[in-house]
Amino acid sequence: MKGAAITATGLYKAFKTGRATLEVLKTVDFDAAHGELTMVMGPSGSGKSTLIAALSGLMRPDRGQVIAMGKDLWTMSSGEIDRFRLDNCGFIFQGFNLFSALTAQQQVEIVLKYQGVSKKKRRDMAVETLTAVGLDKRLNQRPSELSGGEKQRVAIARALAKQPHLIFADEPTSALDGENGQVVISLLQKAAKERGAAVICVTHDIRLEAYADRVIHLDDGLVTSDLRTSHSASPRELAHA
Repeated sequence: MKGAAITATGLYKAFKTGRATLEVLKTVDFDAAHGELTMVMGPSGSGKSTLIAALSGLMRPDRGQVIAMGKDLWTMSSGEIDRFRLDNCGFIFQGFNLFSALTAQQQVEIVLKYQGVSKKKRRDMAVETLTAVGLDKRLNQRPSELSGGEKQRVAIARALAKQPHLIFADEPTSALDGENGQVVISLLQKAAKERGAAVICVTHDIRLEAYADRVIHLDDGLVTSDLRTSHSASPRELAHA
């Protein structure tokens, strides 16, 4: 399923630091399509994380519009935005954001519980999704018993379980070694290709650029290039990279 899943126009965000104003986004236009992995790249401080926060309803821009899944995001109430994120968005962060007391299976089930999924169904969905990311033998392990790569795969399973239309990944490989980073980006690519999600991945890791359908470079709050790749590595190629 192709077509724009999210479109933003004129996003502007600034922060006051004492008497100075720091412009983080300077009237940025952006869009991402279903079935594609869009990589947003740039150095630290370029505005990448602020952009993903504005696109996903986590941070209100000072100006600009975000149309996500046909809805004008920033005209909605905070409660409506929360519900939109719950129903449509999956999030993956560099710090994993797992609950220390919950097992891998429970980490996934809790999101489905908030969506109103029945106990049996959410258990089945959690097992199925964790198995899909290679953690079928780690269902009952807590974060302290998992490696960094395994923690990130739990976070990905949690994001994928509710079958989101939009997946936002903020530096998902920064805490991982090269091998685990390739596993993670492979799973994100499969989410786009096999599930039809629009996957937006923010990173400064140039190793990942070859795996995207589209690469947008951001610097000093501005889009400096927007390139569609002629070839992105396939999940099979990634697995053997």
